[in-house]
Amino acid sequence: MTSTVTPAPVEAQPRARRVFPRRAQGATRRGRAGWFVKGALILVCFLWIVPTIGLAVTSFRTPEAALNSGWWTVITKPISDWTTANYSQVLREGGASAFLNSFAVSLPATIIPILIAAFAAYAFTFMEFPGRNVLFVTIVGLLVVPLQVALVPLLQIYGQLNLTGTFAAVWLAHAGFGMPLAIYILRGYMSTLPRGVIESAKIDGASHFQTFWRLIVPMSVPALASFAIFQFLWTWNDLLVALLFLGPGENQVLTVMVAGLVGAQQQGWQLLTAGAFISMVVPLLVFISLQRYFIRGLTAGSVKG
Repeated sequence: MTSTVTPAPVEAQPRARRVFPRRAQGATRRGRAGWFVKGALILVCFLWIVPTIGLAVTSFRTPEAALNSGWWTVITKPISDWTTANYSQVLREGGASAFLNSFAVSLPATIIPILIAAFAAYAFTFMEFPGRNVLFVTIVGLLVVPLQVALVPLLQIYGQLNLTGTFAAVWLAHAGFGMPLAIYILRGYMSTLPRGVIESAKIDGASHFQTFWRLIVPMSVPALASFAIFQFLWTWNDLLVALLFLGPGENQVLTVMVAGLVGAQQQGWQLLTAGAFISMVVPLLVFISLQRYFIRGLTAGSVKG
């Protein structure tokens, strides 16, 4: 007769406690910002924003208050002493037309280099032709040429073509000097795009023009938007080119108008600050609404592998 042996019950082993290395624990603690880092960051942000607060306060002060006391004295003043007459005066003295002129300058000066640079970047990335690398290096090398070097020759050429004082003069100047950076950014981004998609389109019989508009442009929106932000902010805030090629008058832009608000006897600081805040509205809205594309477009293509 065979006896059945019942196995003894196995006691459950206690669950091993997971032990993290001290190095990892230290890295976790170091990843949290301490009170010193937070305090220093708050201090830097405060010091950075103080001038902007001063401009905002001065733009709502009367001429007497702006000349005779500092903006920080509003703490002891009632809010009834504040006024919006400065903004009304700026708009009446040409601020509204200058605001529209800034759009008339900035939009074409942003769109023109983007269109041309996008075609050039596509050619440098996906097309083979003799001297491609040499030509690309030459164009990128133009980034080191400052705008001020070409001002006198451009004035002479514009004078011969009767372009001085027209919007076309500013468009061409900004487009020409913005083109090398646009080609560099767009070419770096397009080089990261999958070439398999391009080869598939070529096999299906798509031309370069169809491949560019239907495939490359939709996939390059972050890079296009990042350069559009950069170029728009540059042309909107520009004073030198607009002052030389447009000057004061009916075609003056907002920066030229704001620069002329302060009188010869240093009067009108409250108008200057009001005009400055009017000119800041559009760049802030553009950057805040499109800032997610700005970083993506600039960093794409910087690291490969």
